[in-house]
Amino acid sequence: MALGKDYTRQVCSLARALEVVGERWTLLIIRDAFYGVRRFSHFQAHLDIPRAVLTARLGALVEAGVLDKRDGEYVLTGTGLELWPAVHALSDWGARNFSDAGACRLFRHVGCGGLVGVGGGCSSCGQVPVPTDLEIHPGPALDGDRRDDPVSLALRAPHRLLDPIRP
Repeated sequence: MALGKDYTRQVCSLARALEVVGERWTLLIIRDAFYGVRRFSHFQAHLDIPRAVLTARLGALVEAGVLDKRDGEYVLTGTGLELWPAVHALSDWGARNFSDAGACRLFRHVGCGGLVGVGGGCSSCGQVPVPTDLEIHPGPALDGDRRDDPVSLALRAPHRLLDPIRP
């Protein structure tokens, strides 16, 4: 028997949020949208996710107002952009606690070049940059990465968050 997707008996805003982003693959789809992935085929290739699952997750994210589908591409909405601090914090937490090699991706503040760390603050100027003011770089955990899908190859070069990846 499959687990349900809701927490109807929980009077909790975290439970409501998990109803939207708590299913397997969903946060990785949102992460990739921040990285600039917009096309179904690119999400599928980079995540190696079954087509039916990706279709369901993208549809649910569009229905929830996290993503918008425009001209065959998926773009984060204002509601989706609000997820950046959570996505960054979870990624940073995972790198610090569950990775021997460190972070897979590093984020630099475009304004001053400082690294963005715990809490989203820039190590150089102290600001908390918005996603459009961040550039993504490969981190130490990606040394020796052998993935050859178009998104992985494109992500080996620095680029701004949210800028579309055009492999």
